[in-house]
Amino acid sequence: MARRTLGQRNRNLMMMLVGVVAGMIGLAYGSVPLYELFCKATGFGGTPQRADTNNSIVGSRDMIVTFNTDLGAGMPWHFRPEVPKMDVRTGVTYTALFVAENPTDQTVTGSATFNVSPDVFGQYFVKVQCFCFDKQVLKPGERVEMPVVFFLDPKLEQDPYLNKLRDVTLAYTFFQVENDPETAQVAVPEIRPAEAGPQPASQAGGS
Repeated sequence: MARRTLGQRNRNLMMMLVGVVAGMIGLAYGSVPLYELFCKATGFGGTPQRADTNNSIVGSRDMIVTFNTDLGAGMPWHFRPEVPKMDVRTGVTYTALFVAENPTDQTVTGSATFNVSPDVFGQYFVKVQCFCFDKQVLKPGERVEMPVVFFLDPKLEQDPYLNKLRDVTLAYTFFQVENDPETAQVAVPEIRPAEAGPQPASQAGGS
């Protein structure tokens, strides 16, 4: 009887260990998409929200949105915001332009990632139109203006963590897309990282 009980315990322990290992493998495969869904739903990690239209009311708080641009290693483009920052009102829709230029003699394909900081603003920073994650193919010497249409959700005015914060940064980083049939790998080390300088303002307001 004692041997049978010990054997049963060993089998139960083995089954439990197998279950733990299987669970860890499942988490390893599922954690990335689950994490991305969680970030998009909650704004965690500074992930902005997405919306087809702005249905919010005009708020009462004025904020400053700063635009930051950067380039991944080996990316030979010039990339900058048309204006470095913008004064905005919560609930109002604005359009910011970003300029990308390919100064090389080869076609280069890029894709941009983005985030908002401080991270807590992610759940209130809403994009209506954005070039992020879409492939941008620029021919030699080609220059393109890419709009971002956004608004700040007036609900942020009720967030106690944001009472003393009025500055938010929207940052983009463009990476060269490798192994793309439309692009050739080029390296222009003398080109400096993303440049940003004062340019004429471009914004559209609306509720």
